[in-house]
Amino acid sequence: MATPSKPSEDMVFYDIAMRPPIASTCCAVNPWKSRLALNFKNIAYSTTWVPLPDIAQVRSDLGVDACRNFGDGTKFYTLPILVDRNTNTKIGDSFDIAVYLQTEYPNSGSGNLFPPQKLDFVYNLDDALLVPLSERKGDEHDEYSRFNTNVDAAFTAHLSLMAYNLPFEPATAEASRAEFIRRAGVKSWDDFEVKGEKREKIKESFHLMLGDLSKLFLKDTTGPFILGEQASYADLIVGGWLRMMRVTLPEDEWEEARGWHGGIFGRLHDSLEKYAEVK
Repeated sequence: MATPSKPSEDMVFYDIAMRPPIASTCCAVNPWKSRLALNFKNIAYSTTWVPLPDIAQVRSDLGVDACRNFGDGTKFYTLPILVDRNTNTKIGDSFDIAVYLQTEYPNSGSGNLFPPQKLDFVYNLDDALLVPLSERKGDEHDEYSRFNTNVDAAFTAHLSLMAYNLPFEPATAEASRAEFIRRAGVKSWDDFEVKGEKREKIKESFHLMLGDLSKLFLKDTTGPFILGEQASYADLIVGGWLRMMRVTLPEDEWEEARGWHGGIFGRLHDSLEKYAEVK
């Protein structure tokens, strides 16, 4: 039987609801990785927006267990989830969604999400994180999986620049902030605000980290992507974080970061715009 180039029935994609207008404020990193992958593969889907406090119940109702745990062993319930009604498949992890799309619909869209390449970026992170990182081991996509984990670690280490400005959906903002406060073990939401000299030091670290990451994009200067003119899931992984930065950094800092290292990440963000439609 021939492999279908595209699914016959629209998929359902679950993302975290932010404040209106939601197409401009959605900024959850892992859902963005999946949205970029869905659009890259030209997959028809509709988005179901889930308030942050309802995520655990939605995953339970769909029968999709948490795929990560906090350090104390409790489950970390987050999104995205993708439901493919064509195959009766439900996937609850952004990396697994990308692998599924490429495996099930290899001939759809803009090509291969996982072309062979060396992704030699490593970030050593010793500090405890507010959210656990996703890790996979032992399959044909190890190179991309390691890159995903290292990129997530590198950006998460600088999440304090962004967390305070998360645009929570108004009806559930108080509950959402309370959950972040609980996870971080702080006293109030104001504890997430980073200002003055401390912020400048974190920005300096962020600038240095992005400088290391930018070296990958300098290996082939024929285009904005790591492989030059050919986009891959590695570019979408970074692109998901750029989408969060655009929404949650103060506007002047976003413009500043866009221009760092010769404007590499500003060009990447803009070049991924064709895959960034919010449906």
